[in-house]
Amino acid sequence: MAANSPPLLLAVVSFLSACQQGYYAKMVGRSRIKHNITPPAVNGPAEFERVFRAQQNCVEFYPLFLVFLWTAGSFFNQELAAIIGLCYMYARHVYFRGYVDSAKGRLPGFYSSLAALFCLMILGTAGITNRALDEYLDFDLLEKIRQLF
Repeated sequence: MAANSPPLLLAVVSFLSACQQGYYAKMVGRSRIKHNITPPAVNGPAEFERVFRAQQNCVEFYPLFLVFLWTAGSFFNQELAAIIGLCYMYARHVYFRGYVDSAKGRLPGFYSSLAALFCLMILGTAGITNRALDEYLDFDLLEKIRQLF
């Protein structure tokens, strides 16, 4: 990647994840129509409430995902962050579909998405720490680790 080129992979994953969020919102709209639930009501049959809650939970985690994705990709490694970001999206899909079927069905996707977020957070933290050490103490920790291997 050229020094000043836009972070293409992060943008692609962000764009796809925004489309995914739109799909989840569409599913809530379809469920509202199916069960004749007009906004702003959020109560109804359990089937509707599971779809609504799954979508809301995805929205609640979305800012964390975007911040961790871009931080990890900008300060650590764009390719690795993008791969983990796609894994997060897949885990969120498993979460959403599982939750629509049953409340307990959400757990495998939920735990997988938390693991992906945690990985992005760790990479972002490592990248920021390395950048701060290099910037203020002229010590490139990641380069020192690379030299070991």
